[in-house]
Amino acid sequence: MASVRRPEHLAPPEVFYNDDEAKKYSQNSRIIEIQEQMSERALELLTLPEDEPCFVLDIGCGSGLSGSVLDEQGHYWVGVDISPAMLDVAQDREVEGDLILGDMGEGMPFRAGTFDGAISISALQWLCNADKTHHNPVKRLYKFFSTLNSCLSRTARAVFQFYPENSNQVELITSQAMKAGFYGGVVVDYPNSTKAKKFFLVLMTGGNMPLPKALGADGESSSVSYSKKREQLDRARGSKGKSLKNSREWILEKKERRRRQGKNTRADTKYTGRKRSGRF
Repeated sequence: MASVRRPEHLAPPEVFYNDDEAKKYSQNSRIIEIQEQMSERALELLTLPEDEPCFVLDIGCGSGLSGSVLDEQGHYWVGVDISPAMLDVAQDREVEGDLILGDMGEGMPFRAGTFDGAISISALQWLCNADKTHHNPVKRLYKFFSTLNSCLSRTARAVFQFYPENSNQVELITSQAMKAGFYGGVVVDYPNSTKAKKFFLVLMTGGNMPLPKALGADGESSSVSYSKKREQLDRARGSKGKSLKNSREWILEKKERRRRQGKNTRADTKYTGRKRSGRF
């Protein structure tokens, strides 16, 4: 994916999705078709109970295209988006869901256990940008995932279709999701196709479970689980949810924070965090 074609490199979402751009999402038949297909796949990965209406959070709901898919499936939903222009189009379309203007990087403002599930289409990658001087992608991702975890029921899933720029971005996103208490990983549909390839982050609140199978994977697994990292993190954490001080995990986390801050940090080795015997 060439960087010049990635909208998150051009302007913040609330600026990029202005009146003209927002109208495209309600008038361009190709965009509508793609959005609906990805929404249907996200809903499939959400594995909500069949023939039972659920209450779903639509993050980055835009003009309400994904919400229309939720409507067709008989679910109730609340949509959050940072673009006023997009929400205006959604209101003009008279969508069924409730709409909230909000920045996902500032957290989800809902009570604990409110939703049976959450979906998000083409929005998550925007959190990897620092659009303002006070934006820190790591902190914003953690704030988002931790508050999302809180407002989901204890058996819920959250499914994000997103466009990662590279493997480092995937690692950044998944690591913050695991630290916020989620289990899960990434499902890559049609991994060998340039146009059809799609990334879905599937997060679970109720413990570690097998990831769904990817579409078009030719019999090979295209699902990458990150739950083992979460389990290792859990074992290393103390009662307050932090890694035990001076443990290997605590030292590695500290060194990683220093690297993100641009500070000189020694390289990790097999001796990192190993206790000395006291003998010379």
